[in-house]
Amino acid sequence: MSGAGGSERPEQRLEQRPEERPEHRQRVVPPIPALGQGGVLQELMLGVGQPPDPGISEEQRQAREEWEALEEIQSGAAPPPISFSEALQHFQSAELSSSRGKVRAPGRRGILAALLRCLCGPPRLRPQLRGEQELALAMAQCALDDSERVHMRILQTIYRQLTRSRLGCPRYGEHWEELGFQGTPCAPDPAPLASLGHAPAPQCPSWTPKLIPGADPGTDLRGTGMLGLMQILFFVLDSRTLPLAREIFQLSQHETQNFPFCIMSVNITRIVIQALQEERLSRECNRRQQVIAVLNDLYAAAFLRLSRLWEQQHGTVANAAFFLKELELSTKKKPRQLLKSLEAYLSRSLRPPSPPSSSQIQFTSICDPGVELEGDS
Repeated sequence: MSGAGGSERPEQRLEQRPEERPEHRQRVVPPIPALGQGGVLQELMLGVGQPPDPGISEEQRQAREEWEALEEIQSGAAPPPISFSEALQHFQSAELSSSRGKVRAPGRRGILAALLRCLCGPPRLRPQLRGEQELALAMAQCALDDSERVHMRILQTIYRQLTRSRLGCPRYGEHWEELGFQGTPCAPDPAPLASLGHAPAPQCPSWTPKLIPGADPGTDLRGTGMLGLMQILFFVLDSRTLPLAREIFQLSQHETQNFPFCIMSVNITRIVIQALQEERLSRECNRRQQVIAVLNDLYAAAFLRLSRLWEQQHGTVANAAFFLKELELSTKKKPRQLLKSLEAYLSRSLRPPSPPSSSQIQFTSICDPGVELEGDS
């Protein structure tokens, strides 16, 4: 009996082990399932400042970026600056499907028109450059979007470069008027100086907040979209053109010859876009095997030309339309001449000052009666 009882005890002990009981196994906490739509906000709040979790979905990652961008906009904290190449890579990798769908394709020409074009018209853009042309025109159709972090970084970088400030600024406010943006969210009337060019009056986008006071740069990008901001970004970041950009910005603050710098810039970008669409720049693009670089250089050359005319002829906002019309003609008719003038200006500004020659140095003897030594009376 004792032997039998002794043989049964191990089995009873095995049956009574807690880790072997089914009810105990059911109490093990299962892994947390993927967050549903209602838990995205909680996940974002817990994950602020943490490295990205490889297990989160693409929807959750985008929601986190939008939430962080919104916090930066509302708090006035500046996102890190961005380079032109990084911004361009963003648009090269972005979908932009809706913007590309708005790009106007060149119409087909008849036989006679094609013959006249071959004889005396501008050449067509080479096929390998059409993708870059399409990208530039798609950026011109892309609106400024608060939820796009790259868009906000572009805007903040422009502000810092022109104002020489190390701090950022809120997304909306009167501080943008210092740069020459004058649009207000959903303003009932067109923004002032819309008559600088013949671009259509801005429409209030559906994503624009309707009750935020102060200037909104997004409503001033008439027909130029993000390409308008990208050209300003190039202008203020390129080491060759940054001194020129600040010189023109200083001119725009003149007491009597002032003008809205960024609105003028948007009008110049509009002229450059028209020249590209009318294939006035195909020869230069084919020669350099580039499109966006040609657009940026032509933009800078046109701004240089405008500033010189503005200074020489004492331009004011009242006659700005006249200057822009003249600039449009020279940009479309003689783009190569404008580019050469920019090259000459940059070569002069980057050339170090030469020391005076020995023939120009005149030495005066201390024995001359007209010379007084320091301390003599």
